[in-house]
Amino acid sequence: MKILMVNSFNYVRGGAERCFLDLSALLAARGHEVVPFAMQHPLNRPSDYDVDFVSYMDFPTELAKPGVGPKLEVAERILYSREARRKIERLVADTRPDLVHIHGFIHEMSTSILPALKKAGLPVIQTLHDYKIVCPNTTFISQETICERCRGHRYYNIARYRCKRDSRMASILAGAEMYFHEVFRLYEPNIDLFISPSDFLAAKVQEHGIRKPIVTVPNFINPGQFQPRYEPENYFIFVGRLVRTKGILTLLEAMRRIDTTAELRIAGAGELEPELRAFVAAHGLSNVKFLGHLDTAQLTRTMQGALFTVQPSEWYENYSMTVIESLACGTPVVGARIGGIPEQIQDGHNGLLFESGDAAELAEKMQALLDRRELAIDMGRNGRRQVEEVNGPDAHYDQTLRAYERVLGGARRDHAPAAGSALDRR
Repeated sequence: MKILMVNSFNYVRGGAERCFLDLSALLAARGHEVVPFAMQHPLNRPSDYDVDFVSYMDFPTELAKPGVGPKLEVAERILYSREARRKIERLVADTRPDLVHIHGFIHEMSTSILPALKKAGLPVIQTLHDYKIVCPNTTFISQETICERCRGHRYYNIARYRCKRDSRMASILAGAEMYFHEVFRLYEPNIDLFISPSDFLAAKVQEHGIRKPIVTVPNFINPGQFQPRYEPENYFIFVGRLVRTKGILTLLEAMRRIDTTAELRIAGAGELEPELRAFVAAHGLSNVKFLGHLDTAQLTRTMQGALFTVQPSEWYENYSMTVIESLACGTPVVGARIGGIPEQIQDGHNGLLFESGDAAELAEKMQALLDRRELAIDMGRNGRRQVEEVNGPDAHYDQTLRAYERVLGGARRDHAPAAGSALDRR
């Protein structure tokens, strides 16, 4: 089967890019041909198709330039990119894929590519890595708190509350983009099937009006790259960006309430770091250590040696890769009961859950594992088994192929059959 795989970036920039690249590699390893389509970028992985990629644009830089011209160029790219439509039409004509699998694409390419794909008669699937299809700020976050004010197509609220990078212009464009999609029916009507990594995300976007079918396919990793040790050292870890929505301040408040010599190691960087360091100093938290940003190998070693990982999120996490990786390392997780996290953590089996934002309950759950190391080790073993069964490449491949077969069957029903179907060519 030949799959046109679409994502804004063709390098590991975040979780969506990692899923895009890992799935592309998995499909190629199973004998399928994967054709990427992305935005040109100096960090992109080499590709035979990059001549057809959309030209590079850095939106914050362009919006900060003086004058109207740069802002109009950004608006065109976001609302309806003629370049993106032209290039994907050419790539489709040259490569003749069987179906299209889209990941993140909105700002860098615009929805202009979707009518072109449907005009070519291609089935189109999108994996939803965030809430962009119903939230103009993609995260249901406004000014560092959960927000659903745009429910019922009230997208003007993003400009009213300056949700997008606290920028009036960026927020206006994001709201206009949503209205543009709906008025011209450019987005949802041109997608045949959505894939969601979590049941929570699927339910949330349906709650906000999405009617196209959604199937849940959890994110995956290769468990062989994360060998468990089951011999934890005297520390536990937080992994993530140092921002309020990750719950790091709640975690530090919980540290004031526990009795332990074990060290909290914070792996990550972000705008909140000076405030966090000041909090640690003011409260004499001598067992808190800032590690900064760690590369993949360093982070894996740190997870392998930890007694547990803490995921104290205070926003609608989709399906956390940090949780998967921690469990793959045989390290249980103390996680907030929010978003998709409860789908990953079975309370008392492979970790513990607490109410998001509740420092007292978080302290209680951390203390329970600090006092019973053998319980933490048993939970880590359970977590490792779960990853092997639920989040391994075989399970992900099988579920993805079922989604592909579903839309290809629909395409055959909607169009006259051609000699040699896509499934026959697999």
